[in-house]
Amino acid sequence: MSLSAKELADNPDFFAIVLDYTREIVLVYEENRRIGSVFSSQQRWLMALAGFALYYGGVDGKPPGIHANRFADFVVEHEIASHNTALSFIQEMRDHHFLRYQTVMPDRRVRPMEPTEEAVKQLARWLGIHLAALDKLDGGKRSSLLAGRLELIAALQPAISVSIIASDAVRHPGDTFDLFTWANSGGIIMDYLISRVGMIDPKTQRAIVGPVAFTDICRRFHISRTHAKRLMRKAVNMRSVGWTGRSGKSELWLSSGFIQEYRNYQAEKFAIMDAAWQRALGIRQARMPKPRLVFTSTTPSG
Repeated sequence: MSLSAKELADNPDFFAIVLDYTREIVLVYEENRRIGSVFSSQQRWLMALAGFALYYGGVDGKPPGIHANRFADFVVEHEIASHNTALSFIQEMRDHHFLRYQTVMPDRRVRPMEPTEEAVKQLARWLGIHLAALDKLDGGKRSSLLAGRLELIAALQPAISVSIIASDAVRHPGDTFDLFTWANSGGIIMDYLISRVGMIDPKTQRAIVGPVAFTDICRRFHISRTHAKRLMRKAVNMRSVGWTGRSGKSELWLSSGFIQEYRNYQAEKFAIMDAAWQRALGIRQARMPKPRLVFTSTTPSG
């Protein structure tokens, strides 16, 4: 039986594993700006998932494959983005060498495309990071199995993509999450802020994450100071984040509500990925241990 979102969210070990996962994802962003741009907002991430789903799974009721108008139609149908935004994203992925036209075109009326080797490599890395996090929870061997059988990507990715795109709990887990994840570069800023959190005591109303300067955010993620300040100001007005002193010059805190939204989002996403893994391999993983009732107090990370 796959791990449910409730089991994950209730397990006191889960958030510590999510923090490790988030720190690794942030490193991926910093290593490769092109990859970071794909994850800079939820809209872009969902479009990337949609593209892989069509290519590997033909999830729109047609044979597997992807071309520009088919992709755009799927994106519009699932309320991810407009037709023009979808086409612009396709062109950008081609410019970044994540997508290319196939050399063999059985139907001259369309120009089928395929992900490049680099795109598949990054997808495998993304899947592997998630599966390794699940392995830490129950001692599974998902990540090593995937590394040795990359053909599993074709079986896993369509189910993962479709379930994530269809999940309101993943796409809209809360107001603060929505503020960040739908803003340009807001998704990676949110991941960065969360990555600085220590373990959370449920009774704590604020988690101090240490000094966070606007210049640091702008330098890390190549965004304007104006955009970073506008986004953070909105979050401050929602009382979801704040500084202990002068804005951008002192320690930053995140509200427990914001952190809980992020935790719930990750629980839903990881549950979807584990369910897809179970269906693809037919493996019954061991049940998670019952949650402990001891929590570690919040501590800022360095």
